[in-house]
Amino acid sequence: MDKPYLEAQDDGLLMRPMKDWAAEKLDYLERYLDMFTTAMRNKKWRALNYIDLFAGPGKCQHENNNNVQLGSPLLALTRKKAFDHYFFIDLDPDNIQALQQRCSQSPYADRIQYFRKDCNEAVHCITEEIQRINKRYIEDLWPCLNLAFLDPEGLELDWETVETLAQLRTDLVIHYSQMGLQRYMPIAIEDPNETSIDRFFGCRDWRNIYKQSQDNSRAYGELLNLYQRNLYNLGYKGKDEVGRLPLMRNTKNAPLYYLVYASKSDLGKKFWHEVTKRNVYGQQRLF
Repeated sequence: MDKPYLEAQDDGLLMRPMKDWAAEKLDYLERYLDMFTTAMRNKKWRALNYIDLFAGPGKCQHENNNNVQLGSPLLALTRKKAFDHYFFIDLDPDNIQALQQRCSQSPYADRIQYFRKDCNEAVHCITEEIQRINKRYIEDLWPCLNLAFLDPEGLELDWETVETLAQLRTDLVIHYSQMGLQRYMPIAIEDPNETSIDRFFGCRDWRNIYKQSQDNSRAYGELLNLYQRNLYNLGYKGKDEVGRLPLMRNTKNAPLYYLVYASKSDLGKKFWHEVTKRNVYGQQRLF
């Protein structure tokens, strides 16, 4: 009998430890995936593609109660409306092995490509594949529509990777690590060489913002605005929307990370705002 590889159950394979704030993040993603695939499935796109740059093993286990939850790649793979292609990336070979075993039970297993690489390298392979699809002449069909979930543990996501995805029609859901910035910025500001923070923002402007601000909380708000303005300069809708972004906090109420959404479509922004009106606990968010 097949193991419950595609269900929120313990199947004996590797799982990623999870805390409450990760469950909230995945709830936003799951509800957005449903809205996105339902609305876009029957449009004239050449293909709908899902890109997960930090895919992990496919399942998470809550550290407090051992409850199992589907991770982002399996959430995308188990929607009622399927994507045409799935691109799953993770640097850890154990994560990829567990994910492949789980995905093997899916009726869409042949639509998946796996990359055991740093996401900042793998993104070029993925965009080249999508560009090949776009170059084929197909009358009356639009280029591919892509949804990318960018969920690093810290500051591993380079801005160049975001720029590469933005060359295509790609909606983005980005884990923006405020805690990572808070921890590393006092050290990085003293380093004249390129740091992971320089690569994260794709510029050195953050240094002036950090130096000029006497109030750390104000500085972090301005840095988030900088990140969103950089997205705006890539053609994404909206900027300076810090107050609308879901903010994940730890048990001490300290800010951990924002979920930054970016779309070149007003409809995409509308979908995201609808999804993030409430959190995983059913509580309404006030904008």
